[in-house]
Amino acid sequence: MNIPYTNLPRLVIIGGGFAGVSIAKNMIKQDVQLVLLDRNNYHTFQPLLYQVSTSSLEPDSIAYPLRKIVKKGKNTFFRMTEVDSIDPETKTVHTAIGSITYDYLVIATGARTNFFGNQTVEKNAMRMKNLPQALNLRSLMLENLEQAVITSDNEKRKELLNFVLAGAGPTGVELAGGIAELKLNVLPRDYPDMDFSEMEVHLIEGADRVLPPMSEHASKKATQFLKRLGVHIHTSTQVTNYEDNTVSTNTGLAIKAATFIWSAGVTGAPVNGIDAASLIPRANRYKVNRCNQIEGYKDIFALGDIALMETEAYPKGHPMVAQPAIQQGAHLSKNLIRHLAGKPMLPFTYFDKGSMATIGRNKAVVDIGKFQFGGFFAWFIWMFIHLWFLVGFRNRFITFFNWTYNYINYDKAARLIVRPFKNKAENDIERV
Repeated sequence: MNIPYTNLPRLVIIGGGFAGVSIAKNMIKQDVQLVLLDRNNYHTFQPLLYQVSTSSLEPDSIAYPLRKIVKKGKNTFFRMTEVDSIDPETKTVHTAIGSITYDYLVIATGARTNFFGNQTVEKNAMRMKNLPQALNLRSLMLENLEQAVITSDNEKRKELLNFVLAGAGPTGVELAGGIAELKLNVLPRDYPDMDFSEMEVHLIEGADRVLPPMSEHASKKATQFLKRLGVHIHTSTQVTNYEDNTVSTNTGLAIKAATFIWSAGVTGAPVNGIDAASLIPRANRYKVNRCNQIEGYKDIFALGDIALMETEAYPKGHPMVAQPAIQQGAHLSKNLIRHLAGKPMLPFTYFDKGSMATIGRNKAVVDIGKFQFGGFFAWFIWMFIHLWFLVGFRNRFITFFNWTYNYINYDKAARLIVRPFKNKAENDIERV
């Protein structure tokens, strides 16, 4: 791995997501040797992945080089590799490019798509947890449109123009809204010889309302916005199968669709080597104490989606979204600094800054404490918050420019098939 020997404590961080970047940014100036490991050489701003899929943004708008983060420290290193396992007894991390020992280890491997044991859906559905998958989805949607415009078979054309999404959480709602806006504002100008009244967007949710993690008010508003955009909403419905371009459900509903997207849940992405007793089986998350130490280990920590911290306010762990990951990363950095100075670590307390989702142009919902609102003001807040948390000035500027262009011109500038979608193998990769 070619990491130089040092007398300083070595901190190894596995994962360059929100949690890994948060602690890395806070530790690069400290008296430690910091080594960041990730299978990609960039950090992905996942809340905007759906905008890559729906041609609003190019991938480099929401990706930031991890080396640009670690280069700000004098004794910091990044290695692009996949982690195979951890050996806690020898305090060693084994990777595809070699092994490295650690004094302190932080596991911030995030989450992967959860198919709840449905192997057929897992095999055939599209997913959207990383940039390659978002680009695959964009390519598949555009390729299906190109096929639809040349086919003379009416049933085949409707199948190519049908889009079905399973899961009406923030990702599903935002993606459904994005595809519906393409249908209304963009595609009729790109394909003037095609009748887009045949195109349908279906959103399927197992709960009795969309956005179940958010307030009733947000759910009602989101439902209104989606219906105005022409999205067909199916609540209290679960997808049971997807084969031969047919989505089957437990209610008997069957939809022929060439594009089926699964956004119905996530599960933790653990690393081999940690005692199974420390892993919560159903969630695939490590049980951690209030200082983010994995149960049974003093020098191994878990952050973000992979960490399950039971508190009175969150008995089932914190929500698997960006804010807990960012806050835990910042707090653990303070605790490690205290620990290195011989001081006791302090317990983590999560500050809930609210939840939000955008459905389309001038349409969003926001829950902040006791306040719930939707519409243009919520949409404006959503844009400001997402711009603020993007890593890097360039990314903020490019994203703001694209959003302004899209808003003024009712257009999506990134309708390019730059990497044709060829097989499911690429889409299935979600390893650390």
